[in-house]
Amino acid sequence: MKLNKPKHSLFKNGMYALEGLIDVTKNETSFKWQLAGLFGFGIIAWSLPIDFAYSSILFVSLFIPVISEIVNSAIERVVDLVTQDYHILAKQAKDAGAAFVLLSLFVTLLIWIFTLLIAFELY
Repeated sequence: MKLNKPKHSLFKNGMYALEGLIDVTKNETSFKWQLAGLFGFGIIAWSLPIDFAYSSILFVSLFIPVISEIVNSAIERVVDLVTQDYHILAKQAKDAGAAFVLLSLFVTLLIWIFTLLIAFELY
């Protein structure tokens, strides 16, 4: 069975990804907040008087909520494409995406807490 998919090059695929990133940035307020958190806490991570490795861990962990927000946006858009009417499965899909973002924030918070405890030798 042949799928009806056009052939893409690495360059075209990269451009599609960039278009998606630009679109999410323009149209999703929650994603803008995640980016603000990335930049704000990124400055904090690199400004702290801790080793480079600890700052790196803190900074990289900030991408977890950003990535999860992109996934949540994709889920919401697909659900909205399928139906604008209220349906319990649509609600559950959107709620699951929101839960994914919430858990990613919780994991990031835990990474920050444990990394800072170790970095400042407070354990």
